Amino acid sequence: MLPSSRQCRGVSLAEATARPLWRYGGWRKYAEDFRQYAKNSRQGSGRQPARMGSTVTPFVLQCGTPLLPITLTDVPLTSASKIPTNDECDILFSAVGAALDPRVIVLGDDASLAAVLTRLMRTERLHIELAFVPETTTAAGSNYRLGSGSRAAKVAMTGTATPTPLIRDDAGKAIVGKALVEGNAGDLEGEAYVDDTKLFSGTVSGVEVMPTSEMPGLKARVIGRRCLFERRWTVGRAMQLGANAAQLTRDGVPGDREVKRSTFYRHDQEWLLVR
Repeated sequence: MLPSSRQCRGVSLAEATARPLWRYGGWRKYAEDFRQYAKNSRQGSGRQPARMGSTVTPFVLQCGTPLLPITLTDVPLTSASKIPTNDECDILFSAVGAALDPRVIVLGDDASLAAVLTRLMRTERLHIELAFVPETTTAAGSNYRLGSGSRAAKVAMTGTATPTPLIRDDAGKAIVGKALVEGNAGDLEGEAYVDDTKLFSGTVSGVEVMPTSEMPGLKARVIGRRCLFERRWTVGRAMQLGANAAQLTRDGVPGDREVKRSTFYRHDQEWLLVR
């Protein structure tokens, strides 16, 4: 336990540490010096302190017609489609851009949140805090332990934005709940890897991919009636698939075309999720 540098001026380090603590003001003085040292260390570390909900400017994006929790009734509200379009997102972002410490609160389902996050990623606005208020339990709400309804609304207003791995696919679409890869009108034939680990090779019913709140970012497993017991998750940074024909469903939204290759991976930037 070291005394303060001010008190040890002109004294060698060896001599200062060898002298009894009472020579430098006692335990109370040492505690004060330690608190000051910790404060200076935080200020000089380059890390910003966590920002609480009370210091932000919230905006609600109501996607479709979900009920508005009482907690959010006094927050500026923008209406949008159930799956917000690029234009609807941009209208909101133009208002958000002029605010101090903005926070977008998405009121909708997983597809709603994924659409907004995708637009933030594509327009390089991942510095904007994003909160999620689903009306009922969803995959994304469970992934990030956000709850639903009034409970999620309270978290959206008072929670802290936390850097979170952003999972996307090679089509540039974000995934927040889960993605399903299935065969086109039948079983899925091909092979898939999570990083260097083989997920399957041959024929399976399908593959499920979900983002995680911590690094490395995603998890995947084989699903379907062929599994007597539920398969274990394989965790990694990316899942790569090659198949004869595959159909993707992202956060409950079916893809518009058949694919033979697909990759889900962690984006090079994180997003700011309020939790």
